[in-house]
Amino acid sequence: MFVSGFTIIRNAIRFDYPAVEAIRSILPLCDEVVVAVGNSTDDTLQLIRHINDPKIRIIETVWDDSLREGGRVLAVETDKAYAAISPQADWCIYIQADEVLHENDYPAIREAMQQWKDDKNVQGLLFRYRHFYGSYNYTGDSRRWYRNEIRIVRKSADICSYRDAQGFRTTQNEKLRVKPVNATVNHYGWVKPPEAQQAKQQSFHKMWHDDEWMKRNIPQVNEFDYSQIDSLAHFTGTHPKVMQPRIDRMNWEFTFDPTKRRMSLKVRVLMIVEKITGWRPGEYKNYKLV
Repeated sequence: MFVSGFTIIRNAIRFDYPAVEAIRSILPLCDEVVVAVGNSTDDTLQLIRHINDPKIRIIETVWDDSLREGGRVLAVETDKAYAAISPQADWCIYIQADEVLHENDYPAIREAMQQWKDDKNVQGLLFRYRHFYGSYNYTGDSRRWYRNEIRIVRKSADICSYRDAQGFRTTQNEKLRVKPVNATVNHYGWVKPPEAQQAKQQSFHKMWHDDEWMKRNIPQVNEFDYSQIDSLAHFTGTHPKVMQPRIDRMNWEFTFDPTKRRMSLKVRVLMIVEKITGWRPGEYKNYKLV
């Protein structure tokens, strides 16, 4: 079984992405990892080169900053990395620059890839998600956070990145047929120093919205206000080992009282239904379980 990894990154240092940790978290599972490094205003290219692993193959790309609708540029760049993968790949593991796999999940991931390798009806593998917010001690537990997404796909000319690169579909815009994996993606995109998070918001939203929307909706302040969140839970598990040095360097304070939730009665009722039954009414699912 040949496994390829792929990811995209731009301005990892400027916006404090755990891109190195993300890449290192998939290296043990992969025979190669394609990293598409976009034209950056910092030393992202050197940062990735310094990982210095023979499995890594870097391609340099130029982002089209005029693609400002729906985050389309992210899908375009993801497709560039996906296209550069070796044609012999049985499976392709996609990781975003703020996502990290836990080493405890490696056996389950390998088992699932092996189990479904020869079943061509299975086009991808579905992962659970854990979204950290504010610090490494809290996770989002409200309906605003997506619970699952495709992170392993087959190498195929019929598969492409979808919308803002959150997931994948066929080139005919059909949802992929997937099997669930007993593994979780740790998403750290909402854990950064407040100044880096605010800088990211001011830059990132330009991929979705025009200048007028930016003026109306993104405050021109120096630090992001983490306190305006609806609901969080204390995290009691362990982080991936590759994340520990970054966690040890955390130099800002964030606290939240999980008993004080800011949400409507309707949302509270829906969350109770979900907790009891596991069913999330109205949940967006960009995949077909088979």
